[in-house]
Amino acid sequence: MKDDLKIEVCSCTKINKQNIEYVKENMLSEKTFMKLSELFKILGDYTRIKIIYSLSKKELCVCDISEVVQMSQSAISHQLRILKAARLVKFRREGKSVYYSLDDEHIDRLFNAGLEHVEHN
Repeated sequence: MKDDLKIEVCSCTKINKQNIEYVKENMLSEKTFMKLSELFKILGDYTRIKIIYSLSKKELCVCDISEVVQMSQSAISHQLRILKAARLVKFRREGKSVYYSLDDEHIDRLFNAGLEHVEHN
């Protein structure tokens, strides 16, 4: 096994009760863990990440997103429904057109934090 993939295991058997209590006292609720898990599941899709990136650059209609991502409008609409249900994107109507954008600045920060992490050496 390569050294950089090896898991280091602690050989001590004494626990640090103070650290354990601190973490337990500050633990998130089960509901919050579930919501966060669902968010990352939704973000774990290649196409949805491309859509989020596109919308981080510019408000776009389904036709525009379809062209950028190189997928059918129906496939994009399906992904947008998932993103909208998760409150990751929002839309606005202008005449016959519907424009999508990121729901708020948190989504952009979350995406950019992930991007910074994967681009970090």
